[in-house]
Amino acid sequence: MTNKNIAVIGECMIELSQKGDALNRGFGGDTLNTAVYIARQVDDAALKVHYVTALGTDSFSSDMLTAWQREGVETDLVQRLDNKLPGLYVIETDPSGERTFYYWRNDAAARYWLNGPDSERLCQRLADFDYLYLSGISLAILSEENRARLMALLKECRARGGKVIFDNNYRPRLWENKEQTQRAYLAMLSCTDIAFLTLEDEDMLWGEKPYEEVIARTHALGVSEVVVKRGADSCIVSNANGERHDIPAIRLEKEKVIDTTAAGDSFSAGYLAKRLTGASEIESAQRGHLTASTVIQYRGAIIPLEAMPA
Repeated sequence: MTNKNIAVIGECMIELSQKGDALNRGFGGDTLNTAVYIARQVDDAALKVHYVTALGTDSFSSDMLTAWQREGVETDLVQRLDNKLPGLYVIETDPSGERTFYYWRNDAAARYWLNGPDSERLCQRLADFDYLYLSGISLAILSEENRARLMALLKECRARGGKVIFDNNYRPRLWENKEQTQRAYLAMLSCTDIAFLTLEDEDMLWGEKPYEEVIARTHALGVSEVVVKRGADSCIVSNANGERHDIPAIRLEKEKVIDTTAAGDSFSAGYLAKRLTGASEIESAQRGHLTASTVIQYRGAIIPLEAMPA
């Protein structure tokens, strides 16, 4: 019997990744990447992973659903909207493995998941989940009205004993301005239990501060577990008891870094795959580093299943 359920809320897009003159098609999006990498690393008898989004009724959307189901991600909370399509993005990767993204997503189906005909029923179900996970992108694609509806859902879930998990993943181009983002993030963090904060994104949004101040600011908003991601450097985990852990990253030779797409998403997935099934903060962070260091040795957001660490 399944013990726990996590719902991952967000957007998946058609992904085109460039290798020389060739473009390879796949599917990706920050929260979808995390959902897949969690599902790959847990027994679904312990933690079942559901994805929450909206898609079109087109063949690309159908292919997405088939791919997610093949990965062990539950799709019972995905809505299909007749008049919408999934978004599209292209990844351009430089010789060092760093990437640039180009997006076509302004009217993507995922923006309207809280407006769909099944949205009320879905929210009622989600309020009873053990864990709800979303990112800054999950917030950014919604209208102000739907962000307010989402905040109400998160609060209801917590009131019923669930936990909310947030990854800051700040993309300025998706927001009207920095002030709008700050308001949304403050509201989000005030109903978050576990926060993943990429330090670079925090600095862009709030101004550059020592990570100690970032952690203190986040705890002050009510977040009990704060995980600060610092790229190739160690991550810092701080909990409500005042304990703080500095967990080294896995160092790779430069030539092994092929594509850093989904590095942060896969770290969060590795962490949660362990943390939500009973592991300590240190063990969870170590798994996060292992997952991320594996993912960046392959091209694209979702690496081959056989490449996953044991």
